Amino acid sequence: MSLLQLHQPRISAPVETAHPIELRGVVKEYETPAGSFTALRGIDLDVQPGEFVAVVGKSGSGKSTLLNLLAGIDRPTAGEIFINGTPIHTLSEDQVAVWRGRNVGVVFQFFQLLPTLTVQENLLLAMDFCTAIPTSQRESRSLELLEMVGVADQADKLPSALSGGQQQRAAIARALANDPPVLVADEPTGNLDTANARLVLELFQQFAQAGKTVLMVTHEREISQYVSRSIRLADGQIV
Repeated sequence: MSLLQLHQPRISAPVETAHPIELRGVVKEYETPAGSFTALRGIDLDVQPGEFVAVVGKSGSGKSTLLNLLAGIDRPTAGEIFINGTPIHTLSEDQVAVWRGRNVGVVFQFFQLLPTLTVQENLLLAMDFCTAIPTSQRESRSLELLEMVGVADQADKLPSALSGGQQQRAAIARALANDPPVLVADEPTGNLDTANARLVLELFQQFAQAGKTVLMVTHEREISQYVSRSIRLADGQIV
């Protein structure tokens, strides 16, 4: 039986829109000392509710740029990005910060857990910032999420006391803290051994089966058994 089947806190149904993720003619350019560099060139993409999509490609293909745009961390030079119907390319920086907390969970390659807070406090801080979860439910929800990913016994420890695999699973729990409908992950298995990488991929697969929309940037090759489909980027274009 899977971790998700054993310990599954409430996961809301996705918001009813045409597609949780929609990109239309998305272009991203950067100014460098050598001149303008185009990282993405006219990307069109739809991702369905409950899909687990892998974005693959060589370094420099535009994978991480795409993920940063979906999370509202960066902005497109041209084109439109809709997440659950919200045109995030039109939001101000303050608006997108509030929007992200409720709508997109982000998992990073290097975990990005705050080192001076315990594992549980990392989750509670995410809930405090967003206020999507009632105050009375936050402590129990944080422990349920940590139990779901198999690190509840590490809740009172600082991230430095955890292994890399445990830190990544804690980071996944934090990304789910406010029950977002969309989860995006940037090379989430890049610093993990094979066994922990498999656990993370299985968790993402289970989240998609439970109704989340999951998009993962990865170099992993053996992913076909986990994902709904793969999208390959080359030179900033879908191929």
